[in-house]
Amino acid sequence: MKHIILFGATLLIGSAAWAQGTLSDYNRAYELREKYSAKQVFYSNVNPRWIDETDFFWYVRNTPEGAEYVKVDADKQKRSALFDQKKLSAALEALTGKEISPMQLPIQRCQVTKGMDTLHFVYDNKRWSFDIRRNKLSEEGALPAPGRQRHWMEVDDEKGGSPVSSPDGKYVAFIKNDNVYVRETATGKEKQLSLDGTLSNYYSSYIQWSPDSRYVAACRIRPVEKRYVYYVESSPTDQLQPKLHKQEYAKPGDELPFKVPCIFGVEDGKRLIPSTELFSHQYEIYGPQWNGDSKGITFEYNERGHKVYRVLEMSVSDGSVRPLIEEKEEKYVNYPRIFRHYLTDGKRIIWSSERDNYNHLYMYDRATARPTHQITKGEWYVRGVQYVDEANEQIYFSANGMNKDEDPYLIHYYRIGFDGKGLTALTPEEGMHTAWYSPDYRYLVDVYSKVDQAPTAVLRNASDGKIIMQLEKADISRLTANGWKAPEVFTAKGRDGKTDMWGVIYRPTNFNPAKKYPVIEYIYSGPGDQYVPKTFSSYNWWMTSLAELGFIVVQVDGMTTSFRSKDFEEVCYKNLKDAGLPDHIAWIKAAARKYPYMDIDRVGIFGCSAGGQESTTAVLLHPEFYKAAYSACGCHDNRMDKIWWNELWMGYPVDESYKECSNVENAHLLQRPLMLVVGEMDDNVDPASTMQVVNALIKANKDFELVVIPGAHHTMGEDFGEHKRYDFFVRHLMGVNPPAWSEVKTGK
Repeated sequence: MKHIILFGATLLIGSAAWAQGTLSDYNRAYELREKYSAKQVFYSNVNPRWIDETDFFWYVRNTPEGAEYVKVDADKQKRSALFDQKKLSAALEALTGKEISPMQLPIQRCQVTKGMDTLHFVYDNKRWSFDIRRNKLSEEGALPAPGRQRHWMEVDDEKGGSPVSSPDGKYVAFIKNDNVYVRETATGKEKQLSLDGTLSNYYSSYIQWSPDSRYVAACRIRPVEKRYVYYVESSPTDQLQPKLHKQEYAKPGDELPFKVPCIFGVEDGKRLIPSTELFSHQYEIYGPQWNGDSKGITFEYNERGHKVYRVLEMSVSDGSVRPLIEEKEEKYVNYPRIFRHYLTDGKRIIWSSERDNYNHLYMYDRATARPTHQITKGEWYVRGVQYVDEANEQIYFSANGMNKDEDPYLIHYYRIGFDGKGLTALTPEEGMHTAWYSPDYRYLVDVYSKVDQAPTAVLRNASDGKIIMQLEKADISRLTANGWKAPEVFTAKGRDGKTDMWGVIYRPTNFNPAKKYPVIEYIYSGPGDQYVPKTFSSYNWWMTSLAELGFIVVQVDGMTTSFRSKDFEEVCYKNLKDAGLPDHIAWIKAAARKYPYMDIDRVGIFGCSAGGQESTTAVLLHPEFYKAAYSACGCHDNRMDKIWWNELWMGYPVDESYKECSNVENAHLLQRPLMLVVGEMDDNVDPASTMQVVNALIKANKDFELVVIPGAHHTMGEDFGEHKRYDFFVRHLMGVNPPAWSEVKTGK
């Protein structure tokens, strides 16, 4: 206990001398939201929209005077006004009676017709059209009321599909009494094709016709009882009494539906129900879809536990099933990353795989069910395929890590031949690139930036990447005049002493290297992505203002995160508690060696969701380094969280590794300050994940803080929680009593 008391005393002495966490620091921190807002940056945020089947595009140009709608002719490299903004604003004023500035047009969902003579848009919940040539505005009626959208956690039961007409128009296929039927279009005569559909083993309404109209394919589905999470909305806006809500929510280990793709002959009555040997242990079946020659169907099988993924083909002649592609991994097949393109020749498949430790493209031969060759290769990572040009056998794709002299996470765009030759860099400048191709793939608009480099937008030739027109270069002069300074990109070795870890460092605007600053890490780690920002932003909601209170705020991508290599990410397997924290600690220590004003005896950590889990894990398992944690909506026990995230990284069946990674199981280890935050209506992570940690901490007689946000969903804590987070770290890392809330100018 003595070391804790001395630690607190040191904080108090130091903070009094440095006067950090004061009322003026708080007010300045809140002021930065406006001083550093995107409104202080001009000629940025270029988001081009190519006009259908033309080489014209338009975008909104944010100037100091307001928003300009501009049109660009890529062929002639000429820019002009998309429409007369003054006349549109005058027409809107005349029809609505509202004052509307021509440079602040409140229009949304804009679409320009192919002839570039009409602008369609939404304003005031109504549809409008503006005749650009005649400057005539017409109201087209109110927007329809939005229908109920299925929540992303709900599994589609495949019962809502409409009847489907055959390609030759002679039949309509549909579901009746849980079975597949067809109806003759001419006579209305019905014919039952399947006989074995039942309430508990029914046929999917998503019926697929063969191109020759002779067969239909549909999956027979054996459903399961669904799990639900329940929520009490304590303070609804439309009534006094609380409301009870429930949300479908499958969790690791739950039973899942079982699907069997089946084929039925319309004329001959053939029924093909295949053996399930090659897809018996299902997480999911995707498809089926018909082959172009109508000789079979192709579907994809994702095995439960994700160690096997197969592309399967079922023959229409005898119902036999054979594998076309098979991925097998000791830990997991990263199935969300898979790109597939079934070539129209019916003979080849372009497929992506991490089998050589990096995500690359392969060409498969359907006849032999083997790869003929690897299209892309190297210690870099294919991030996406934008277009497969079959006529010219070219692939347009994005990748990171190819340029060894820059940040390996920066995305660039490339073109390569089907044969793996002719690799061409289309966006060579250093930066994080985003590209929009013209409909004919002759041109691309490229916007690129870095965290310390304002955006540039250019028009390029999509064949060789040559810049043919400068579009915009962001102006940040007003931002810098307000005191803005870019975060620092910092690189240091991770736990192995060999691998570079990349992160960013945020400092307060009144930074003084003669002072000592507590360090706070913002964490969102683990597989699925990389999380350290790579593009320019004038204001980082999680880090900019927090640093202004008198902290050094950092973020770093360590092992367990994505897009470096398969090995780099797979540290996470059955080990989400790792969270890359050993790499983060090594990186922060290296930064402190370079910058002695970083006081690594006072390191805090915070995060939301996976970051909520990881920040709590940090103080439970690494209390010698992390001295305080703020954890919001954490998935603290992977058995309590959504099935798809956790079974991919933690495996199936649920085993002891789930318990070992659980903050509930490890709650008794707490010896540092902890603030837990949860939204009572969190429909992403079951709020019980947080409350079970609370229960375990109470049983272990541990002191902690709990903040419940009424009505909030998945949240870092909203404005209330943000203020609580400021106070929490000021109190526990600076040893300062925060200013009274009534005195802080939050702008609310």
